[in-house]
Amino acid sequence: MTSTESTSGAHANEPHLGDLSGKLNWLRAGVLGANDGIVSVASLVVGVAGATTTSAPLLTAGIAGLVGGAISMALGEYVSVSSQSDSQRALITKEKGELAEQPDLELAELAGLYEAKGLTAVTARQVAQELTAHDPLAAHLDIELGIREDSVVSPWAAAGASALAFTIGALLPLLAMLLPPPEVRVPVTFVVVLLALAATGYTSARIGGSAVLRPTIRVVVGGALALAATYAIGTLLGTSGIV
Repeated sequence: MTSTESTSGAHANEPHLGDLSGKLNWLRAGVLGANDGIVSVASLVVGVAGATTTSAPLLTAGIAGLVGGAISMALGEYVSVSSQSDSQRALITKEKGELAEQPDLELAELAGLYEAKGLTAVTARQVAQELTAHDPLAAHLDIELGIREDSVVSPWAAAGASALAFTIGALLPLLAMLLPPPEVRVPVTFVVVLLALAATGYTSARIGGSAVLRPTIRVVVGGALALAATYAIGTLLGTSGIV
């Protein structure tokens, strides 16, 4: 195998920037979904634990929070991604129609866009012609809209991923609350949840390419405040006899 073939093969196996960006966005969404599950269900079960140490109410509250939160996350993601996907498909359909009805104008437009990026008129025209000969729709979608025909996200996949991430995050505080003995449930849950939040904050910062300390501290402090507030409310209501 020649060095040229080797280099070509290596490049063929490398992820494209768009593919990598999409995967990182999905990963970050998963981390944030898990973070929401951790904070939401942890706050709920810690609040109930402030009022009672009985396992049944804790389990009921935790399961209800997990199921309700996962469904809410899935619905929100489905609606959001559906709107985005519908818009992208409409733009793709419009571009297909324009290419079929006025190919010469579309070729001139493509050349003009590349010229605006800094190519000379002759080079821009040549690039536009070669790309059009290869795949005119892909060429126009890329430079005009920054999308690919096969990159339109499925709202069902997005909803399922969001619900799954939330569920995984929610299971952690629920198990941390139910598995230990009653007298140590709350402190164990606090420790487990804050460590998990530190992990999600660190991971999210690394995915985003930012410094990790400040985002991690921000997530941990926010989670600690949420836990403290709900536990204080649960304790107050339990002491007053309201619950």
